[in-house]
Amino acid sequence: MNALSKIVTGLMLVATVAGCATTDRINNIGRAPELTPIVDPTVTAGYRPVSMPMPAQEPASYQPNSLFRSDARGFFKDQRAAKLGDILTVLVTIDDRAQIGNTTSTSRTSSNEVGLGGALGSVFNAVTPADVNADAAIGSSSGISNQGNGSVNRSERMTTQVAAVVTQILPNGNLVIEGRQEVRVNFEVRDLIVAGIVRPEDINSDNTIPSSKIAEARIAYGGRGQITDVQQPRYGQQFLDAILPF
Repeated sequence: MNALSKIVTGLMLVATVAGCATTDRINNIGRAPELTPIVDPTVTAGYRPVSMPMPAQEPASYQPNSLFRSDARGFFKDQRAAKLGDILTVLVTIDDRAQIGNTTSTSRTSSNEVGLGGALGSVFNAVTPADVNADAAIGSSSGISNQGNGSVNRSERMTTQVAAVVTQILPNGNLVIEGRQEVRVNFEVRDLIVAGIVRPEDINSDNTIPSSKIAEARIAYGGRGQITDVQQPRYGQQFLDAILPF
């Protein structure tokens, strides 16, 4: 397939996608975006059970007439999430700042001269005009200069809460959680997704856990609706941005 065929195929694909999206937008004129139905996260498309390196599992054991077992996590039970389907509250707190500044300056200058002296100089002066000097018959000079400046100044801050569901218990007792939250205001839907792995010991007594203690944390915050649609470039512009080399 040559380059022209690839471009035509890409344009047809973009036109098809744009046509479907346009049809959906026309059908939803005057209607608010629909919320995603509540379903079992383990049966949704793209769900994959978490597999992590685990230590050897030790069987639970206890002594006769004893109140303790080897796998017991505490003497008293509470309402903290511990089983599949249990719910805990994730306290999302993100306050990141990054400032980087680099300055580079390089400079180099060189100069070379080659002359003819002695007998060669006499011969050279004899066959050349009087204004030509053999002492500097060949000369060269070069110079290079380079300056570069770069800086990064980034700040991200988000504070919110979302309830998550325990979807898996790993062999070492850690909990895999996933929480989704959708809020619709007029014609805009705000989506919040939190997923990761937590230790039961890190869950607070009020059944909450800070996002900083979630391993392999995946936090997504975004929206969809009329405002988000207007802020996005059109499909044609996105396609041209992907293929144009300049």
